[in-house]
Amino acid sequence: MIPVAIIVPARLASTRFPRKLLHLIQGVPLLAHVARRLKREASDWPVWFAVDDPSLEAVAHAEGFPVVMTDPAHQSGTDRLAEANQTVQAEVVLNIQADEPLVSGEQIQKLHDILTEEHAMSTLVTPFRRPSDFLDANQVKCVRGVTGDALYFSRSPIPSVRDGLPPEGDSFWQAQPPLRHLGLYGYRAEFLEAFTRLAPGRLEGLEKLEQLRALENGYRIAVAETSAPSVGIDTPEDAEAFARYLEKTK
Repeated sequence: MIPVAIIVPARLASTRFPRKLLHLIQGVPLLAHVARRLKREASDWPVWFAVDDPSLEAVAHAEGFPVVMTDPAHQSGTDRLAEANQTVQAEVVLNIQADEPLVSGEQIQKLHDILTEEHAMSTLVTPFRRPSDFLDANQVKCVRGVTGDALYFSRSPIPSVRDGLPPEGDSFWQAQPPLRHLGLYGYRAEFLEAFTRLAPGRLEGLEKLEQLRALENGYRIAVAETSAPSVGIDTPEDAEAFARYLEKTK
């Protein structure tokens, strides 16, 4: 086995944004934006794409990356990773989402470094700075315990502020703001194999967040904070925002 590999799970179907990984942003498919970012930010790591459709395979191959074709019936990205790692054979798998085109080398390194022997998984969070983002169900929230491990993830605004949410600009958003979960994960290979045998959990089904399956079954998830910018493309509006970002950073 190899010590570590980055695997990008990519599926063509998307409920909120159909075929989003092929959506053209400045004439380039979203998946290619992610591939090019990894070429710059993860040049020292082996990178594979785990896809479920020949059209995605073609994009990844065109960008020069190896591809593993996986079962289109997988219900979660983690299931897809587990199948792909049967080919890749990595002891630690770093999961970079196919719709996160601003992932940084610092984030990837941090994912790897916090994955201790006591943890099945690792992931990252970043502070919320605006009430509108905190209330957005497309932006997942994370709460942590005193050890820094994850207690829960939700699409609802947690922790709930009983006395009312402070307005933007209030010191609340600078001191100890709520945390937004970034869709980046590190896994141990043995956990990936175990995960595929776990039945989807009730909380996972309600929230539509697969990381809850790990928490429901007693696994520990290490969490680290990052201030690096991140853009997850979940809607056409997100794609437009990313296009504006690219224009500003030319």
